[in-house]
Amino acid sequence: MPRHLNSDAHEKQWYQRRVRASEKARHPGSKTNFTHEIQFLNPLELPAIPTFRVLDSHGNIKSDDAPKLSDDELVEIYKKMSLLSKMDKILLQSQRQGRISFYMTCSGEEAAVIGSAAALQDVDTVFTQYREVGVFLWRGFTLQDIMHQCFSTHKDNTKGRQMPIHYSAKKLNIQCVSSTLATQVPNAVGYAYSNKIKGIKAVTVSYFGEGAASEGDVHAAMNMAAVLRCPTLFICRNNGYAISTKTEDQYAGDGIAVRAIGYGMRSLRVDGNDLFAVHRAVSDARKVAIEESCPVLIELMTYRVGHHSTSDDSSAYRSIDEVNYWNKEDSPVGRLGLYLIKHKLWDNDTEQSYAKECRKEIMGAFNLAESSLKPSPYLVFDDVYDTPSSTLAQQRETLHQHLQAYGEHYNLGDYDV
Repeated sequence: MPRHLNSDAHEKQWYQRRVRASEKARHPGSKTNFTHEIQFLNPLELPAIPTFRVLDSHGNIKSDDAPKLSDDELVEIYKKMSLLSKMDKILLQSQRQGRISFYMTCSGEEAAVIGSAAALQDVDTVFTQYREVGVFLWRGFTLQDIMHQCFSTHKDNTKGRQMPIHYSAKKLNIQCVSSTLATQVPNAVGYAYSNKIKGIKAVTVSYFGEGAASEGDVHAAMNMAAVLRCPTLFICRNNGYAISTKTEDQYAGDGIAVRAIGYGMRSLRVDGNDLFAVHRAVSDARKVAIEESCPVLIELMTYRVGHHSTSDDSSAYRSIDEVNYWNKEDSPVGRLGLYLIKHKLWDNDTEQSYAKECRKEIMGAFNLAESSLKPSPYLVFDDVYDTPSSTLAQQRETLHQHLQAYGEHYNLGDYDV
C-alpha cells in the first residue's frame, strides 16, 4: 500500500478503487465492464427500433415534432411528388410500347425521395442508387433533361452512353447513377472525408435500398465513416423487396437501422411514406452530421408499388391485394394530398387542373426527345483520354472512311453527324 495511505479509511478507499478498476475491461477496443455471469444476447428479447411518424394515413398530424414547413413549401413538395408519379406512369407505358428500352419507377416512394431531397441543401453532394430521380427533379433537373437521357438523344448530357434512368447532374451536385449495387456508398464516404479535410460544411448523401445493404461495400463504407467521423448521411429506402426477395429472406435482424449501432453511429427509423417525418428526420440528421462531424443512418420504411423495373413482373411473387393496399390506402402522395385538402391548400379542381398541366408538360418534353437526333457515333472516341492518342485518331479516321463508304446502311440521318 502507498505510504501516504496511513489510515483505515484511506486504505478502504484505495482498495475499492482498485476493485472498480479491475472490473473494467482493458482490452484494446473494449468499452465494457467485466461480468461474472454468462448471458447471451437474444435479439428476440430486445425491443425493435420504433418508426418515427408525424402524419397518419388519413392526413392528420400526430406529433409535436413536425417540421416547420410553410404552406407554399408543402404545396411545392406535393406538386413535385405528383409530377414524379405521373411522369413514371407515362415512361413506364412508353417502354411497354417499345419507345424507350428500359425504365424504373419510383411509385410508392415519392415522399422518401422528394421529402429527403427537400431537407438537404444545394451544397450537399448526393450519390443516388437508381430510384431517386425525384432528387434530380427537386434540384432542377428538368423534364426535358430526363427525356433526353431516357431516349439517348444528342442533347443527353451523358452523350447517350448510359442506359435509361442513369442520370448525371454535376452542376446540381448529384453524381452519376450506377446500376452496380452499393458502389456509390463507399464513394460517398470518401467524398465526405475529403470535404472534412477541406473544412467544407456540408454532408455527403448516399441513397441505397435494403437489398443493397447486404453488399459488403455498405459494411466497409459505414465502418469507415464511423471510424473517421465523416459527415455522411446514409439514407436506406427499405421498400420491402430486393427485386423479388422479400425482407424476411434478406435479413433475420431488426432491419437496417439497428446495424448502425454496431458501427458506432446514430440511426433513426422513419415512416418513409410520411413527408413530414422524412423531412424532419433528414433535416435533423444533416445538422448533427455537420455540427458533430459524424455519420448518421436513416432507414425509410416504404413500399415499392411498381415492378422492380420494366424487366420484372412482380405479380409472380406478391399479390395484387398487397400492392393495392399500399397504392390506395397508404400512398405517400395521397396522404400528403389529404393533409393539404383538410387545410384548404388544395382541392379537387386544383388537382384536375394540375394533372392536365403535368401531362401537357411531360408529353411536350417526351415528344421533343423522341423526335430528336441520336448522338454522333464519333462521340465514342471522346472522353477516353485527356489528349487523344494517335491510335484513337486512327480508329476515328477508320470509322469515318467506313461511314463515308457505307453510310446509307446506318440511317445516319437519325444521328447528329
